[in-house]
Amino acid sequence: MGDGGMRKRIANILAAPEIGAQLQVGGWVKTRRDASGFSFIEMGDGSCLANIQVIAEQSLVNYDQEIKRLSAGCSVLVTGILQESPAKGQAVELRAMAVQILGWADPEHYPLQKKQHSFEFLRNITHLRPRTNALGAVARVRSRLAYGVHTFFQERGFIQVHTPIITTSDCEGAGEMFQVSASSVRQPGGGNVDFFGRPAGLTVSGQLQAEVYSQALGNVYTFGPIFRAENSNTSRHLAEFWMVEPEMAFCDLAGDMQVAEEMLKYLLRLALTECAEDLSLFDRFIEKGLSARLAQVVEQDFARITYTEAVEQLLCSGQDFIYPVQWGIDLQSEHERYLTETVYQRPLIVTDYPAAIKPFYMRLSDDGRTVAAMDILVPGIGEIIGGSQREERYDVLLARMQQAGIDPEGYGWYLDLRRYGTVPHAGFGLGFERLIQFVTGMANIREVIPFPRTPGFAPC
Repeated sequence: MGDGGMRKRIANILAAPEIGAQLQVGGWVKTRRDASGFSFIEMGDGSCLANIQVIAEQSLVNYDQEIKRLSAGCSVLVTGILQESPAKGQAVELRAMAVQILGWADPEHYPLQKKQHSFEFLRNITHLRPRTNALGAVARVRSRLAYGVHTFFQERGFIQVHTPIITTSDCEGAGEMFQVSASSVRQPGGGNVDFFGRPAGLTVSGQLQAEVYSQALGNVYTFGPIFRAENSNTSRHLAEFWMVEPEMAFCDLAGDMQVAEEMLKYLLRLALTECAEDLSLFDRFIEKGLSARLAQVVEQDFARITYTEAVEQLLCSGQDFIYPVQWGIDLQSEHERYLTETVYQRPLIVTDYPAAIKPFYMRLSDDGRTVAAMDILVPGIGEIIGGSQREERYDVLLARMQQAGIDPEGYGWYLDLRRYGTVPHAGFGLGFERLIQFVTGMANIREVIPFPRTPGFAPC
């Protein structure tokens, strides 16, 4: 395989080309075309959107037997000299000294030929779709923004907490948990018993457990997968997705909104500066004007209105919505997009939702009808962040749980946080896939997660 220290990624080669240097590059063939006495091989390694052109001369020992048989999808290891390219559109090329074929891809059966494939088609070959330009670009943007999430919180003194994936607590109280089917085991004397002593499921949120640590360590965050057993096949829903969930002690709703807006702008700024090449692809082929739209979000303050004001604006809009608007309903995507795209034309924070449509842990307002909740809505997506000040008063929290039909006995530990040194605290959840959708312009959320899980569909 050669000297590992010599191998270079294409992104590094193009960023700092060393003309005349001997390099070893591994990757996958995109195309090959033959000229008189040599072949042009275009290859990529996934490190960036751009490929590198390899000049393979017929004097190479395996030219006729192997190099001239190369086709899309074959994997190769090329050792060569980096030189300036006379061709338009590329600064450098690699003149091959040796081309080692690592793996063949039968051109009669390899599904990714040099043509445009629909995203629906690519979902059926999830194991190969990262090799396409668009899905490779999504993966790089996703990786960079995941790193950005950790950087944002770590730079501000937040402590990361790994919350459980298997839990006995239904954070949302909506009963949309996947039950852990392997939790039942045989007792020595016969009969079954729950593995954890009681029914357990895959988590719908790490929030409640993150609150435990915020009440001891101050500002914490968790970033991990969550699961919703919701039978929905829309372009906005997944059964498995990732959530960013900070929890902040000694924080109210105003502070919660400030951190959420700062985080969103930080991540968008990161995408614009460090993923510019990939964003240019999305700008050209997915959503025209994407980069300008993201830059505008970074530069503007988010608009802020109450839920009641939002309902009034929707009722006065004259729009014929599919879902009728009235006070007390949960805003639908069409309502959220109308407010962000038509009325305010920028991100919008809606606060003070009716208590009846929000979870039990949100702080009840003095009016007894609303809670100290906030949603951040963005154009093209709708809700991207949801958060609230948490209910820190023991008696009020207990009453809210009972009203919601939640047995307080199973949440004694959560109530203890209010019995022993309670403090005001707040937090929010960012749907990471919704963020990636917003940044890339992808219309369907299935395109922004490596292995989408939806009702009836779980490849790989």
